[in-house]
Amino acid sequence: MDRNKKLELEKFAADIRIGILDQLVAFGVGHIGGSLSIADTLAVLYGDVMKYDPANPTDPDRDKLVMSKGHCGPALYSALALKGFFPYEMLKTLNQGGTHLPSHCDRLKTPGVDMTTGSLGQGSSIALGMALGDKLKGRSSRTFLICGDGEINEGQFWEMCMFAGSKKVDNLVIMVDYNRKQLDGTTEEIMDLGDLASKLTAFGLDTKNIDGNDIEQLYNSLKETGKNGRPTALVLNTLKGKGIADVENTYANHSMTVTKELYEKWTAEVKSHIAGLEE
Repeated sequence: MDRNKKLELEKFAADIRIGILDQLVAFGVGHIGGSLSIADTLAVLYGDVMKYDPANPTDPDRDKLVMSKGHCGPALYSALALKGFFPYEMLKTLNQGGTHLPSHCDRLKTPGVDMTTGSLGQGSSIALGMALGDKLKGRSSRTFLICGDGEINEGQFWEMCMFAGSKKVDNLVIMVDYNRKQLDGTTEEIMDLGDLASKLTAFGLDTKNIDGNDIEQLYNSLKETGKNGRPTALVLNTLKGKGIADVENTYANHSMTVTKELYEKWTAEVKSHIAGLEE
């Protein structure tokens, strides 16, 4: 990965984080922790890896993304707005009356959203069906699935893994945002996932355990998917709230209030990071 590409994607990730804040301050509260932790992944996917056209968001041959942890829609909306699927100003209508940006992802409301999600676990099965359908129709497109680590307490996720591995659905890329927190506490406290990578490997998935906030590791891993006839699983070791120190250091950071004062402080922090990248 060359330095210019890395810088481009790191700046895109920072812009996604600012877009998340623009949405949450307009509404006053929202799912900030898990949205921030997945910003780097979305930057690599929409900044380089995925095949799509904002002018034709329903192209059947496009790559598709299922944000199974649908409450982290603000991260996806930010990436889509920055790539021109809809005007950036629309971000400021998040979860308000008449909005096209509901709290959870809805494909019937938001240009560029490929699947309605939010009932945790269900996005896994839907993504598998989308990938298998494309494969049976001979399309070259891939389906990218983002799940939360708390979400995979649901048995539906593991049924999907068993089927995908058994049937070698190699155009499916499964990504678990392993930030080790869920709504009510840590994953270790609530339902210890143990050696997650080993479990996914046992289901026949081509599994990698990577730093999910490292642009270069994300880029290299996502560029190598589907090359050995098996579906890919990436365990993304992330930090919930990544990119904003106050959020990173807040224990209950699943959802937080975002005041104007905090918004100004936090956007300044992200912009300072961008300036540091450019030096």
